[in-house]
Amino acid sequence: MSMADELRELEELRTQGTLTDAEFTGAKAKLFATDGDDAYVDPIEAEQASQRKIVKEAREYAMALHLTMLSGFVVPLAGLIVPIVMWQMKKDDLPGIDEHGKNATNWIISQIIYIICCIPLMFVIVGIPLAIIVVILGIVFPIIAGIKAAKGEMWRYPMAIPFFR
Repeated sequence: MSMADELRELEELRTQGTLTDAEFTGAKAKLFATDGDDAYVDPIEAEQASQRKIVKEAREYAMALHLTMLSGFVVPLAGLIVPIVMWQMKKDDLPGIDEHGKNATNWIISQIIYIICCIPLMFVIVGIPLAIIVVILGIVFPIIAGIKAAKGEMWRYPMAIPFFR
């Protein structure tokens, strides 16, 4: 049987559902191996490697989602819009992104509310230090959340009002 025939047969088995994608990949690698079993890819190892790659990508994306809140200091309103757009784009594709996005959006909305509450209080002086504290927390909290997300942890923003659960 030629290699092309064997490939067709493998593809047919995968199409019928007899072989999983990981088993198909492993069998195809074994078929193309030139020096015995050295090039064979174990289907379980291939699946685990794929899962590790997805988890790594999700962690990096979650970290970026939190840290993009700081982009508002460079481009006005970017810190409000970019994290929400990032959340909506990948919330169904990567594990944990929906939770990180809800968490970040809750803090964004809460921070806006806190700043709006500080404006009338500025007439009695107390609003100025409160606004400064909210701005500092708007820098510190996303950095902490981004670091925790890179480690695979979920960090809830203190003082965030839970609009999205």
